[in-house]
This record gives sequence, structure tokens and C-alpha cells, in this order.
Amino acid sequence: MATAPPLVGKLVYRFEEGDATQSELLGGKGSNLCEMAHLGLPVPPGFVITTQVCQSYFSSGQTLPEGLWESLRENIDLLESSLAREFGSSSNPLLVSVRSGAAVSMPGMMDTILNLGINDEIAEGLAGLMDNPRAAYDAYRRFLQIYAGVVLEVPNDVFEPILGDAKTRAQVSQDHQLSPEQLRAIIEDYKEAIRRHSGRDVPEDPWTQLKEAVEAVFRSWNTPRAIHYRDYYGISQDLGTAVTIMSMVYGNLGDTSGTGVLFTRDPSSGKKEVLGEYLPNAQGEDVVAGGRTPRPLAELATSMPQVYRQLTAMAHQLENHYRDLQDIEFTVEEGRLFLLQTRNAKRTPMAAVRAAVDMAEEGLITRQEALLRIKPDELSQLLVPKFTEDLDSAEAQNSLLARGAPASPGAASGMVCFDAAAAVAAALQGEAVILVRPETKPDDIHGITASVGVLTCRGGVTSHAAVVTRGMGIPCVVSCEEVWVDLEQGCLTANGKTVWAGEYISLDGGTGEVFHAAYKTELPELDEFEEGKTLLGWADRVKRLGVWANADTPQDATQALSLGAEGIGLCRTEHMFLDPERLPAVRQMLLNAPAAEEWRRDNLGAGVAPKDQDQLGELVRKSPVRKFYEALDQVRRFQTEDFTGILRVMGNRPVIIRLLDAPLHEFLPSQEELLAELEELRSKPGVSSGQITEKEELARLADSLREANPMLGHRGCRLGLSFPPIYQMQVEAIMTASVGLIKQGCPVQPEIMIPLIVDVEEMRRLRRDLTAVAEAVQQEAGVRVAYKFGTMIETPRAALTAGKIAEVADFFSFGTNDLTQLTFGFSRDDAEGKFLRSYIQEGILPADPFSTLDQEGVGDLIRHAVAAGREARPSLELGICGEHGGDGASVAFFHRLGLDYVSCSPYRVPAARLAAAQAALAESTETAD
Repeated sequence: MATAPPLVGKLVYRFEEGDATQSELLGGKGSNLCEMAHLGLPVPPGFVITTQVCQSYFSSGQTLPEGLWESLRENIDLLESSLAREFGSSSNPLLVSVRSGAAVSMPGMMDTILNLGINDEIAEGLAGLMDNPRAAYDAYRRFLQIYAGVVLEVPNDVFEPILGDAKTRAQVSQDHQLSPEQLRAIIEDYKEAIRRHSGRDVPEDPWTQLKEAVEAVFRSWNTPRAIHYRDYYGISQDLGTAVTIMSMVYGNLGDTSGTGVLFTRDPSSGKKEVLGEYLPNAQGEDVVAGGRTPRPLAELATSMPQVYRQLTAMAHQLENHYRDLQDIEFTVEEGRLFLLQTRNAKRTPMAAVRAAVDMAEEGLITRQEALLRIKPDELSQLLVPKFTEDLDSAEAQNSLLARGAPASPGAASGMVCFDAAAAVAAALQGEAVILVRPETKPDDIHGITASVGVLTCRGGVTSHAAVVTRGMGIPCVVSCEEVWVDLEQGCLTANGKTVWAGEYISLDGGTGEVFHAAYKTELPELDEFEEGKTLLGWADRVKRLGVWANADTPQDATQALSLGAEGIGLCRTEHMFLDPERLPAVRQMLLNAPAAEEWRRDNLGAGVAPKDQDQLGELVRKSPVRKFYEALDQVRRFQTEDFTGILRVMGNRPVIIRLLDAPLHEFLPSQEELLAELEELRSKPGVSSGQITEKEELARLADSLREANPMLGHRGCRLGLSFPPIYQMQVEAIMTASVGLIKQGCPVQPEIMIPLIVDVEEMRRLRRDLTAVAEAVQQEAGVRVAYKFGTMIETPRAALTAGKIAEVADFFSFGTNDLTQLTFGFSRDDAEGKFLRSYIQEGILPADPFSTLDQEGVGDLIRHAVAAGREARPSLELGICGEHGGDGASVAFFHRLGLDYVSCSPYRVPAARLAAAQAALAESTETAD
């Protein structure tokens, strides 16, 4: 056996040598087994190969380090002594399980092998030792299937027809109903299938089995499904997995044996009640794989009451010990209970929040710990979708297809896909997808993450599908046994109805209902969840950073307030322009702006606007100039109405209104559209030449405003300097709305943002001219408005010259979306679709810079701008208004910089509030340290 250089330190730890603090070294599974052994709980004896061995295995070209084999033999010897059995013996055999287990829980993503150490001769000896030939041959059959799949990479579907045909011939429905003779025949068929598909046999020698199994479990760290899972959750690819080797205990010895999984609290709702499932006469993979539908754990109280009492007592002990919701795997061997694993349970965001708040109020943890336990993104997921329609109505119930077990809450509607790859392909085309499978397997992970919902025919609430979707916040229904999936035909049938791939269904992961219809969904109000309000109340008392929202309408603003926003950090006026009712006037304004500006400068002088329409004179009454000012006046009325609505909702809270910033092409008809309209006009009888000329002029004007790179072209403050009446109109509308509300007794705090500044002179000139407009409106109304002028820092040059710009700005708002694009030189839309994902997967970049702020590059620009800006103007208000304002790691960075607020989309406000509290708690911990 080739070996790598020796490692420093122990390669293998017996359970009595480790503890729960060593998860990075022994993996979560191994360290917790060590901890349970210390607590005196019934854990089968075993030992753990460290994660360092796995790291060495990969860094040395997949060779095991020197000394490992000797350590394995030594520890197997100790197992033999403690159990009075012998590994490889045909008369008194010791069988072991070889299990993966990383520092971070990755349910079902890596491999485990059970019943290792068996062959034909040993199976006969095990049958005699157990006095149960059926159980021994069942263990052998399982071992061959798992070993072939994990080590020899024989697909699992090779074995399913063999087992299915045997059950059909025997006229039984369950594996445990097969006789010893029938299991012997299956074993021979399995061997032949393995030989045919892999070109070799499963080794007879138990030591060879062990060596190959350990290496295979290490290799499972780098399977596509494991890599995808780590990418999804942001887990380091370098941690490696430990390997736990422990003596086998058998849940397949009859009715007084079984296996199961329990949660110390409901992992879907967080309710304080022991919840779980078990299967009598079965082994562990039967429950988690979803091949058989398990029974509720409560039934164990009837069939094995003493075991049930022991199990629930141990569950409470483990929850109190770990001070967290536990996911416990257990096996009962002829009435004797064994614990095989405990870990902090995967749970829905709702369950995470409820459990944290309840545990804090029970005194099990502190409020600060409760705040730190919840990931900010989980609060965004907490607002799981629900159906907009009443599905209890007679009409909806007519579309009811089937009912299963609710596994992960939330409502979803989407196109049916029966294959993970098909789900990914459809999702990339923009389709909402529901993945439907007989049961999911770990290899389906990429299809699960691409789907809005998951439906399985088999498996319970502790199955792979249920555990994974709960952790990801994806609605899921399992154990829907009324549904029959035909993968070959690409359809499902249920209660006489057939649904083909590509058709639409809806499912409710909270009720287990599945409908043959596409129902609309909506997000609920946070106020509906009492524990969520409690947690965020605790967060608000701790945080220093303000949390504002990006909102463009009164409806958005109302939603933002309901979610706890303290202001509006970005109101984008261009979004108001895209209303179909307003777009014609906006287009007229923009298309005729160049001609109007030329006329204005020639006739009235720079910086002067006509006081009324009569001043335009007869010569321009039908010209582009007249069209421009007529459209400008119409847009002014729209804008005044818009600003009145949003300022009224926000009252005495700051509202930052960004003047027109979008590239002009976003408002113009496409060249193709105009040419098609022209062609149609020319071919129609009775169309006047005047109509054609007008359309040709529109096409010419639109073409004159087109740009090669509009995102870096004539937009933002450049537009305001080129066509002053547009920005003047917007400021007039803001101030008119403000004075009108003040007269009605409604306080307002408008802050006017001048976008895309790259030089202080742009800011100086625009502030001077726009202040004159604001003062004129206030003077005419006889009302004073407390307003500010500021800018968005969204270009590297603006950040580098922030000290100068701050001399004429009351506030900076960092536009981190554009600042990231311009710093990296990435077009976000192109980068994400073409190369950014591979950059992250290959380690070129540590994370998506559009999701989590690049603190090294973009962060340094912001850091410089904050310091220079505050030095020039100590009272400078500082915030950010990109979507980084809702990202936990980015919020912590902004907190450390001393910003006044972050602003994000309304539904990310709860996440930002929690992230701000966590940043404050982290700072207080660092200060204490």
C-alpha cells in the first residue's frame, strides 16, 4: 500500500480520547460520539480517523499517510478486546460501519458503509451467532450494495430491479419479509451484477474492505454533490472529512429491533416536542434514504415503552447538554438502545427563530446567544410564500391531486421535472420548477437547489429530501404515497389523474397538499410570527447601525415600515417613469431635450428656464422645444404626486430621493420596434405623409440618443448638467410635495441625491442651481423644509476624491452595486452568466462580490471615502444603498466603518436588523477580549 509522509500528531482517536470541542479535527459526528461516550450514554465502541488524514490524502495524490494502517489495526484490536469478537472471524465475527463526518454537518452528501467485514463464510458464522440467518444474509446483501456503490461506483439502480423482482416472485412488499433462501439468491445476483458493471468482485478479505472503504469515504468529500452543497452554504472546500469506524449494532433482528431518527423539537415549526420516526426490523439507511416510509416515533411508546422512555430521557439530556435542538440517530438491537449520532439539527428558519427565542426564555441560553444563533438570511427565508387563494374552497379542492407528509413549509407552484438535470436546465431558462422523485438521493442536490419545491412519493420527515429542503428553506412534501412516478414515461399518476413533465402543479409544504394547478403565492407579514418580532425587538435594542430600505412607491414604503425600516435610503425616480401611463410623456421629454436645451441656451441663456408656455413664442409652438416643455410639465405633475405619496407614508423619517439616473435607452423604444412601425405605416393605405415624417423624426431622435456603452454614458448628473430643466423639474416636484404635506401638518425629511458624481465641480454646480429651485418653491409657499443635498459614491474616482466632494455634500450614500462593477471592471449581467461562477468554484475569487462586499478592494475605497469625507465634514451622513445592505458579512463591515445606516430591499430589512445586532455584539466581545 503506497503511503504519504507521516503526519505530526495522532491520526486516530478512540471515543474515550476525544470530545465535542474537537469537531474540526474529528468531524461533527466523531466529536459528538466521543462526547456522548463521556456522558455515559450507550454508544457502540469505536474510533475516529482525523480530518488531517483526509487533507493529507488529497495533498499527497490520494495516498494514505505513513502509520495510519498500523493505527487502524491497533484500534481494531482494542475493539475486538472490548467486545470479545474478532474482525475477520467466521465463528465470532466483528462487523463495523465506516462513516463520513465533516466539521460542518452535510446530511447525506458523503458516504457511509455498513456491515463491513463480511463475506460468504463470515455471513454463515454471523447467522449462527445471531441465531437469525435472515438478519445475517440481509446484512450481507446490504453490505454488497453499499460497498459496490461507494467503492466500486456501481449505480444503485442496478440493484433495485434485482430486489424488486425477488419481492415480486416471493409475493411480499417489504425487504424483511424475504426468507433466508431468497436473500441468498439475491446475494448471488448482486455479486454477478457487481462483476458485470465494475469488472471486479467485492473483496473477500475484511482488511482489504476496510482499507478501500476508508479511501472511498475520503474521496466522497469531493463528489459533485458534496462540492455543490458546500458552495451553496459557503462551506470551505479545504476542511476534509473525518472517518468514524464503530462496531455494528443491528436493527434488523426482528420486531424488538429497529432504527430511527428523532428531533428534540419540531424542526419545521420549532415547537417544543420530541418528534421523530422509526422503522422496526431495519437498518439506519432505510430511514434516511426514504426507501420505506417509517412510523411515527410515538408508536414506539406502545411497542417498546421502556426503550421509548430511555430514548426521550436521553434526548432531553442531550438538548440540555448541547443547549441546542438535536438530531439523534438511534438503533434498537433486541430491546437494547444505542445512540449512533447526535448533531445540531437542520431546521427551517421558523423553527430556528422559535427554538432560539424559546430557549432564551427558558433560560437555556441568553438573549445574546439567541441573536447570534440565527443567520440573517434565515430571517429573509422566514417569510415563506403562501398561496393567495383559499385552497379550502370547492374549486381548489377539485384540483387536489394528493396528500403527503409536510416536510418543509411554504407554498410553491412550478413546472414538473422528474430529473435533477432537467430541473437545473429549466431553472436556467427562468422556469419555476418543482422536482418530483420517488425519493431524492444525495446526487439530486443540484436539482433541489434549482427548484422552488420538492415532492417525493416515499420517505418521511427525517428523509434526505426533508432534511436538505428544510435547511435550504425550500417547500417540500414527502411520503406522498398516493402518487406513482413513472420515470421512463415522464409522468406521475395520482387518484386517477396523470401529470406529465412540463405541466404545472402546486404544493404546500406546511399541509402536505399537492394540487394539479398553478396557484399564485405571496409573502406573509412578519407581524404574523410572534417569536420573529420578539427576536428583532431584542436586535433593535442591541444594534447601533440604522436600517433603512430601498423603496420607490408608497406601497413599498408601507411594506418597509412594517418590516422595521427606519427610513428610505434610496427612492429611484426612474422606476416611476416606467409606468405605461407615463412613458409617452417621459419619452417626449427625453427625445426633445437636446433641441430644447439648444434653443434655451440661444434664446434665454444658460441656466434659465422659460417662466411659462407663452414665453416660448409662436415660432416654437409646434417644434421639439414646445413638445419638451409640455412633456416636462406633465412629468412634473406625476412626480409631485409620487413624492407626496411616499413622503406622507414615511412622515418624520428620512427619505433619500435619487434624481434621474438610468441610461436613456431604458426609456426609448427599440430601433427594431420603430423601424417595424415605420414599415407598417408606409404600407398602410390612407396614412398621411405627415404621420410618416413624424415617425421618421422620432426614429432619428431615438437613434441620436443611443450609446455604445449606456451604463457609462449620458446618465446621472451628466444628464442634469446637459439638460438642467429635467433635474430642476424633479427638485421642484420634491419641494412642492414637501411644502404641501407640511401645510397639512405632516412632517417630512427629504434628502436629494445627485447621482454618479465623479468630480466635485459637478456637485458644486448642480447643488448651486438646484438649491435656487428649492428656495424659490419654499419662498413662494412661505414654508421652510428641512432638506439635504448629497450624492451617491458609486465610482472609484468619487471615492478617491471624497474629501473634496464632502465640502459640498450633506451626505454620502455608497452605491455598492455599481461601485463593485466599476472597481472590478465586471458587467454584472455578463459576469454572472459567463465566468463569475467558475471564478468562485475554482477559488480565483473567495465569494460573489455582488452578494458579499469585496472588503479588500471595494471595501478599501469605501474606507478611504469615509475617512476623507468625515475629515472634511464631521457631520457628514454616511450610508449604503446597494443590496450588500442585506448581507450579514457586509453589514458587519459597514458597522466597523462607523456608517450611520444600511439600506436594502424591504424584505431584507429583518435580516439587516439582525446582522446589525450581531455586528454590535461581535464588537462588544472583541472589546471585552
